Amino acid sequence: MTHADGNAQLRMRLERFQGRTVAVTGASGSLGQALVRQLHQAGAQLIALTSSEAPLTILCSKGQPIPLEQVSWRCGAEDELRTLLNRCDVLVINHGVNCHGDRSPAAVERSLEINALSGWRLLELFASLEPRGQQREIWINTSEAEIQAAVSPLYEISKRLEGQLLSLRSLDLAGPNLRIRRLVLGPFRSALNPMGLMSADFVAGEILRQVRWDWGLIIVTPNPLTYVLMPLTTLSRWLYFRAVSRS
Repeated sequence: MTHADGNAQLRMRLERFQGRTVAVTGASGSLGQALVRQLHQAGAQLIALTSSEAPLTILCSKGQPIPLEQVSWRCGAEDELRTLLNRCDVLVINHGVNCHGDRSPAAVERSLEINALSGWRLLELFASLEPRGQQREIWINTSEAEIQAAVSPLYEISKRLEGQLLSLRSLDLAGPNLRIRRLVLGPFRSALNPMGLMSADFVAGEILRQVRWDWGLIIVTPNPLTYVLMPLTTLSRWLYFRAVSRS
């Protein structure tokens, strides 16, 4: 590779989001807002997907409101987003719920629906869209709870299901038209976890940095074990699912 080729590739990584349309679910949460700020700074055109009807205002580092298109939606109505998502280059699946110690039937249903099944339906929907000139990307926040305790049994169960479904369906859906990135995040401060060790802005910045490096498995956590266990887990799943399942 020549020096000019290296500079061109570096420029492409730095300008990865310039002019691209990015939709973020859970945009009103701590990480959702932090991602919107980082993506805005990187030059993306933003669509904020939230379950709230209240107007969403996110300020940039200069204190000015970030221009974005806000769309209200609900889990179970993913197909209603088809026309909107057809305009998007990147979809960030970031919404979730934590029922903490609740193990009631209602909590089970809510956790599975929001944390696992909704994300799976969005993955299938986004993968079914007509190809664009540039490869689409989908980022799915499965959380460190895929492999670590989160002191919330239903959160762990639903996130592990989401991670398993992602590994299984990636065998068929990932390809030249769709790049799938798994976000494995440790505890950051949010409404779901006010005692988190990291700030949402730090996590969002690390996510974009690793995306610019074109990593498919993006890990941001203070726990060193996750950096060892998560790659092994995803590799073993890939080998197992590929061996015992079919398209």
